Amino acid sequence: MTSASVSSAAKLDAALGFALPARDARGRLVRLGPVLDDILSAHDYPAPIARILSEALTLTALLGATLKEAGGQLTLQAQTEAGIVDLLVCDYRGGELRGYVRFDPERLAAEAAVPSLEALFGKAYLAITFDQIVPGDDKIERYQGIVPLEGGSLAEAAQHYFSQSEQIPSLVRLAVDDTGHVAGGILLQHLPEGEEGRDRLHTRLDHPEWDHVRALAETIRANELTDRELGLETLLWRLFHEEEEVRLLATVALEKGCRCTYEHVRGVLARFAPEERREMADDEGFISVDCEFCSRVFPVKLDDLDADQV
Repeated sequence: MTSASVSSAAKLDAALGFALPARDARGRLVRLGPVLDDILSAHDYPAPIARILSEALTLTALLGATLKEAGGQLTLQAQTEAGIVDLLVCDYRGGELRGYVRFDPERLAAEAAVPSLEALFGKAYLAITFDQIVPGDDKIERYQGIVPLEGGSLAEAAQHYFSQSEQIPSLVRLAVDDTGHVAGGILLQHLPEGEEGRDRLHTRLDHPEWDHVRALAETIRANELTDRELGLETLLWRLFHEEEEVRLLATVALEKGCRCTYEHVRGVLARFAPEERREMADDEGFISVDCEFCSRVFPVKLDDLDADQV
């Protein structure tokens, strides 16, 4: 990438991939805007909960955009014990994002200050699951890593995940602006061996090339990640313009993507036995299915399901 190639096109709701070939490093930049509003608007989240979900969605986009085959899915989940948050889950598939947080409003209101990551989650584990399509046979290959949710921020917890579960030197930065309407992040990784696979047992965590690019990436500021007027390509140029080559990879457009539809819900219910469906139905003969992601209720008439299977 040269200064002449820098564009301001990618500003919001996009994931930009890049590589520094001479430094054996790859990364992603993500910035969310209207997509964030679409997802958060489904629930009236208090500010601390909206913020942690915004960071989690940004992290999910950073990780999900690394999937190479269409149809793959990335799921990020925080499994908690004794925290204010009972469940946090986000997923990514083909540029589509969705996320949801279940929490205790009374415990959150009792907090005298903005709760820390530990206060929000208590004893918790971060689980990241890659469901990847195997080229040629359309089979799904699942890989999951689970690590303790540790550190002062979700970004630190993600770095811990890569260090412990993946053995990949990584830098993660996440930011949400003061309005709560824009979030951004960067993921930078050192991949000198095993770039195409997962055999990275000999990757050095203290490689001098990694120290160099990490130092450059650490100069990024939170307000740069969330500046809606700053193109992602321009931000990338600011960080690495002195490098021998900055190779731009694919830019992925991001959008809200809850997959619950009336047809989908009806198809799922049709798999149950008739007697099980009757137990689910209310006095008026409807089965109501809630989607926590989009906060919608799908009422399905029991007689319609029975008629479909006659």
